[in-house]
Amino acid sequence: MAAPPNEFARYCCDLLIGAGPCVARRMFGGYGISTNGLTLALLADLGGGEKLWLKADEASRPLFEAAGCERFVYLAKGKTMSMNYYSAPDDAMESPQLMAPWARLALEAALKARQAKPAAKRPVKPKSPSRPKAGIKTGIKAG
Repeated sequence: MAAPPNEFARYCCDLLIGAGPCVARRMFGGYGISTNGLTLALLADLGGGEKLWLKADEASRPLFEAAGCERFVYLAKGKTMSMNYYSAPDDAMESPQLMAPWARLALEAALKARQAKPAAKRPVKPKSPSRPKAGIKTGIKAG
């Protein structure tokens, strides 16, 4: 059975209620926070303590940067990598009302990301070589 979310994860779910009822699940040593199956936030410690990271996209990135939020950046196999998540603004961490606009931005980014993913394709059966059917002109003269 999975471990229940820690106190900070429960608090973050409460903060993000403006996006809908949230659930925190263990994920990569932290938590993924989702509503209606959409991951809109992460809880992770990238070296400065556990933080709430909100999903962003091209439209919302400038808003996060203007608010002084840091981008989710980590090292993997000696390379610096980043994800489209930004730390939540400090003041937004104080109440669901202050978090509400940021929660909606994160939800919008998660919705756009889901819509951008191609639908799962079914495997295509290989076609067998076709032969001309009897009575159909092929343009080839027998001879």
